[in-house]
Amino acid sequence: MPPFRFIVSLALACLLASMHAALVHSQTPPAQPAQSSSATPAAQLPAQSAAVLKTSANLVLVDVVVTNRGNAMHGLDKSHFRILEDGREQAISSFDEHRPAPLPSTPAKPLALPPNTWTNIPIYPPAMAVNVLLLDALNTPIANQMDVRRRMVDYMGKLPPGTPLAIFTLSTRLRLIEGFTTDPAQLVEALKNRKATPQASVLLDTQTSSDLDSITGDMATMGANSEAVSGMQQFMADIAAFQTDQRVRMTLDAMQQLARYLSAIPGRKNLIWFSGSFPIELAPDGTLEDPFEAMRSYAEQIEETSNLLSAARVAVYPVDARGLLTLPSADVSKTPTTNLMGATTNGGRGGSRQSAVANRPSPANDDMKFMQQTMAEEASMKQIAEATGGQEYINTNGFQEAVSRAIANGSSYYTIGYVPDPHKLDGRFHRIDVRLDIDGDKLAYRRGYFADSSDNPSARNPAKASLVTVATLHGAPPATQILFQARVLPATAPQFQAVKLPNDGPAGEMTASLKGQVFRSIVDLTIDPRGIAFEQSTQGVHQAQVEFVLVAYDAEGRRVNFIDRGFQINLRPGQFEQTMDTALPIRMALDLPKGQFSLRIAVHDLAAGRAGSLEVPVTVAAN
Repeated sequence: MPPFRFIVSLALACLLASMHAALVHSQTPPAQPAQSSSATPAAQLPAQSAAVLKTSANLVLVDVVVTNRGNAMHGLDKSHFRILEDGREQAISSFDEHRPAPLPSTPAKPLALPPNTWTNIPIYPPAMAVNVLLLDALNTPIANQMDVRRRMVDYMGKLPPGTPLAIFTLSTRLRLIEGFTTDPAQLVEALKNRKATPQASVLLDTQTSSDLDSITGDMATMGANSEAVSGMQQFMADIAAFQTDQRVRMTLDAMQQLARYLSAIPGRKNLIWFSGSFPIELAPDGTLEDPFEAMRSYAEQIEETSNLLSAARVAVYPVDARGLLTLPSADVSKTPTTNLMGATTNGGRGGSRQSAVANRPSPANDDMKFMQQTMAEEASMKQIAEATGGQEYINTNGFQEAVSRAIANGSSYYTIGYVPDPHKLDGRFHRIDVRLDIDGDKLAYRRGYFADSSDNPSARNPAKASLVTVATLHGAPPATQILFQARVLPATAPQFQAVKLPNDGPAGEMTASLKGQVFRSIVDLTIDPRGIAFEQSTQGVHQAQVEFVLVAYDAEGRRVNFIDRGFQINLRPGQFEQTMDTALPIRMALDLPKGQFSLRIAVHDLAAGRAGSLEVPVTVAAN
C-alpha cells in the first residue's frame, strides 16, 4: 500500500469534530493491557512465545541457514532438502527462501513531518529477520567490554540503513537500551549512552587467581603448613564456584526472559551475544586437596534455555568478547600459581616447613587450568549456537566481521514446514534432522521441539501473544498493517487554547497510582482508513470495530500509565467517502508525571486482525 497523504488542515479539523458523533464505545470492550500488553521491565519480560506448533495443522516450521565457506547459499529449492523427525523422514509441506531486502540505490529520506509528530510509514522494505545485540557485562571483563563497545560504535556507524536491530545489556539484570530501529545513528547514540557504559561484573572476579597467589605466598612465607595453604586454596575455589553458579543462573534467566520477549515478534530473530566467559561445567582441579569439591555441570540448564530460544525462533550467535586468547605462561605480567605438590609437614609436632618444591611457580598448572576452563566456555557457546541454529565466533579479534556475517547469514535462510507423523501432543522432545543433497555445506537449524499443546502453555511453550500485546510491546519493531501519523503535545500547548479537550476524569488506568503532580498529554492520530476493514450495513452505514491503545514506559521499561479504548466506528455514506479520501482522525489523552517516557501507540482492527503501532519519546515538563 503506498504511503497515504496526511491532510492536517481546517477540513480535517472539521472532520474530527464530526467524527465524535460517529464513534461509539463498543459493547464488548477489548481486553485491557493490564492483562494483555507487555509493560513490565526488561528484567521481568512477559511469558509470551510464538507457538511451536500451529494449532490448526500441527505444522512444524524450521529455519535453515545454509553456508559454504562461511557465506550464505541462495537459490536452493525444496528438492535439495530432506527433513527427519526422530529418525523418520517427513514430507515437506511448505518451503520458502528468505533473502535480505536489496538496498535502495539512493538512501531513503524520512518523511518531512511537523514538530512533535511521528509516523509508522516504513522507509525501508520489511526485513527477513530482526537482530538483537546483547552486550554481556555480567560475564565479560571490563577491559574487553570497552573494546567491544568501541568497535560496535564504529561498526554501527557503517551499518547499512534498513537493518532492524535492538540493543540489550546484561549486568545484574537484562536491560533494553534501544528498541528495534533501522536508523544507524540512533544505535550509535544508544551505545554512547551512559546506560550502555561498560561496568565491572559483580560476580566475575578476575583477580581471584592473583589474590590466591598473594595469599598462599604470604602464608608460606609466614611458615604456614601445607594443610593450611591447601585449605585456603579450597576456600577460594569454593568462592569462585559459587560466583560461577550465580553467573550461570542470572545469565540463563536473562536468556529465557529475552526468548519470551522476542517470541512475541514474528519471524526469525538473530541474537548476537558478546560474552567473555560462560562455562558449561567446572572441571576437577588437580591442584586442590579435593579436586572434585567445586565440580559443576550446567549442561541441562543450558539445554532447557536453548530449547526455549529455538521455540521462539531465536538463533544465537555467541561472540567471545575476549578475542584471541593466549596461555597464561605467555603473559609476563602474571605470576604463576604456587605449586603445593611436594610440600611436607614436620612430623605432626605443630611446626611446619615448606620444601623448595612447594614454593616453586607452576606455569604448567596455570596453562592446564586455563585450557580446561576455555574449552568449557567454548563448549557452552557452541551448544547454544548449534541448538538454536546460530553460529559461534570464538578466538577471533574480528568482532565487526562476526556481527556482519551473523546479520547477513541470519537474514538468508530457508523455512521448511512439515506436518509430523500422527502422534499425540505428548510433551516429549522430538529431534529434528535436516539433510542437504549437496556435499561440503554447513547447515544451521534448531535441533528439535517439545510437542506441547499450544492451548496449554508451559515453561517450554508459553502462551501465544495476542496481536495487541505484540503491538504494545516496549521496544518492538513498529507494526505497519495500519498506517498512521501521531502528534503528541501537552494539553497546555497553544494549539489547544481554543479547543475543548476531553476532561472526563483521569486519563489512564493507572492515573490514581501516579505520585506527585500529573500532566495531561494529548495524542492526535490521523489514520489511513484503507488499513481498516469496514463492513456495510443494510442501511448503508460503514462499520468497523477498532481498538486504540496508549502505553507509557519509563526509562527502565516499567509501565507508568496506559489507556485502552474500543470503539465501533459508524460512517454514513457521505462521511465514509470523505474519510477514505482524507484520513480517520482520533484524539486521546493520557496523564503522566514529570519525566521522560517512551509512548507506545497502537491501532488494532478487531475484525480484520490487523494492527499498526509506533513508539515515540515523550518529555513531560512542569507547566
